[in-house]
Amino acid sequence: MTHFRAEAVALYAGSMATRKKTAKKTVKKTAKKTAKKTAKKVAKSTAPLGPYTPVVRAGDWVIVSGQLGVVDGKIVSGGVAKQTAQAVVNLKAQLASVGCSIHDVKKTLCFLTDMDTFATFNTAYVAGFDGSRPARSTIGVASLPFGGAVEIEAWAFKPLR
Repeated sequence: MTHFRAEAVALYAGSMATRKKTAKKTVKKTAKKTAKKTAKKVAKSTAPLGPYTPVVRAGDWVIVSGQLGVVDGKIVSGGVAKQTAQAVVNLKAQLASVGCSIHDVKKTLCFLTDMDTFATFNTAYVAGFDGSRPARSTIGVASLPFGGAVEIEAWAFKPLR
């Protein structure tokens, strides 16, 4: 009887492990599909507002043109923090459109219309970069397109293989 019980427990444990693996795969697939749909949706809403290409591949490098805190052609309200967060969302969408992620970014060039907002910008930038810390330059400028307060350009390295 004890032997039978041990076998039943082992079978149950094996069954549970299989179910967990299947559940993990399902969650991963669903998350991947959702991320792709979101990236496409965001990429559509972040269509270029001028005569330029938003993302270009040059060999193993991917260059993303400066991204503003724009949704549907309009600067988001909420100041530097919200604009920075949205610019990073837009940057991620552009990267995703060519198979890259924020972790592939090796260099950013950031523009602020008011350097007194640097601390606020920095907090939102760090939050958006998910622990990634590319080399960065931040430059104060007189103005940005569409009255934006923040613009972020990025260079990502993603070998073609």
